[in-house]
Amino acid sequence: MNVVVVGTGLIGTSVALALRERGAVVWLADADPEAARLAAHLGAGEPLPDNASGVSADVAVLAVPPAAVAGTLAAAQARALATCYTDVASVKQLPVAQARERGCDMTSYVPGHPLAGREKHGPAAARADLFLGRTWALCPEPETAEQAVETIAALVRDCGAVPMRTDAAAHDHWVALVSHAPHLVAAAMAARLEAASPQALDLAGQGLRDVTRIAAGDTALWTQILAANAEPVAEVLAAVAADLAEAARMLTDGDPKSVATLLDHGQAGVARIPGKHGGEPREFTGVQVVIRDQPGELARLFDAAGAAGVNVEDVRIEHSPGLPVGVAELSVRPAEAGTLLDALEAGGWPVRR
Repeated sequence: MNVVVVGTGLIGTSVALALRERGAVVWLADADPEAARLAAHLGAGEPLPDNASGVSADVAVLAVPPAAVAGTLAAAQARALATCYTDVASVKQLPVAQARERGCDMTSYVPGHPLAGREKHGPAAARADLFLGRTWALCPEPETAEQAVETIAALVRDCGAVPMRTDAAAHDHWVALVSHAPHLVAAAMAARLEAASPQALDLAGQGLRDVTRIAAGDTALWTQILAANAEPVAEVLAAVAADLAEAARMLTDGDPKSVATLLDHGQAGVARIPGKHGGEPREFTGVQVVIRDQPGELARLFDAAGAAGVNVEDVRIEHSPGLPVGVAELSVRPAEAGTLLDALEAGGWPVRR
């Protein structure tokens, strides 16, 4: 497959790297030539010639912010850059409407959105495995050619992702709940830390880091995303704000037991999040191991688990402030926890039973 990637930020460069691993020919373009040059140095492809001579692409991936998709699509189609086109914007209704207004060829355009990302941005943060096992929404319009949909679905699978077909309106409502509103909730919590005392922050544990991690995302990009999906996001935020206001009232009124209702609903919601490989959520046991902060220790720990015949389903590490050690928590199936503990203890690992 021959592909042009327009926009060499985190997502665009990650797409290019993933496709290069599958042997695709990839050309790179960006409004910032230095970004495209860095992506090329990372092995993501070759810079797109200014006149695009010699370029015959099957697909053009438009990895630009939502408000820039329609203009980029129109320019790419005017150059006959590819046979079909897709984008990776986090909202779909805005780019589709603007593409129609510009008179773009909608038969060759398959709106898309990979449900993957990082709090870091730019080509240096890109990873070829960013999309492995992740859902990638495809939102074709009624007139979109089925061949174009099949071509983009093949590209998605080449990136290691799982294509899911839906429509633009449903997509935007769903991502408001599972992506956009959570980002603002994380930002609101992280904003409380800006004026916090250093002593308070010294107490920060993994829970705070988990809740606020995504708040480090790019402000300019997220402002565009949220503005483009404003109404669905506002609906979710209003519901979250109402729950929190009610919890605050209960606590102020000296009735903390009533907060248990919100906590119970929270547990029920977490239980509905799909588990590994998108399947039913499973219960895992956490095996905690003290690990030294030095090269090779994590690999040695995984080797020990593998030698014991135990599959590590997930891992998280909490570092000890001021100490050259941390605690690795390995999530394993409950029936395998004892086996892993015995093997680690026998190997000299400090573990917590």
